[in-house]
Amino acid sequence: MLFAVEAARRWADDGIVANALMPGGIRTGLERHQEGRLTPEMRAVFDSYEWRTPEQGAATSVLPAASPLGEGVTGFEDCAEAPRTTDPGAQSGVRPHGLDPDDAARLWKVSSGLLGL
Repeated sequence: MLFAVEAARRWADDGIVANALMPGGIRTGLERHQEGRLTPEMRAVFDSYEWRTPEQGAATSVLPAASPLGEGVTGFEDCAEAPRTTDPGAQSGVRPHGLDPDDAARLWKVSSGLLGL
């Protein structure tokens, strides 16, 4: 999220839009490699989760790329702009610290330094 905030700020004058997104848990067949490692408690959570199809997961990824809705927005989930929330127990949405421009700039600087850029 913070990378999207800083990328959007840095590249706005060039007409480049940056967004973060959460496509949700997607059933792709890759989870078959985890199933033998699940405890019974983990299995119960795994089986009760509302999995999405690959098509459903892709829809959230395609939306900000193909729609003008993506301009000026920094987060998407469930095929919509992610709601802002201050609820620390919320399972979705964007918290204020995820949009902090100072933290975004600091993360960009530290990451660039680690990459030698």
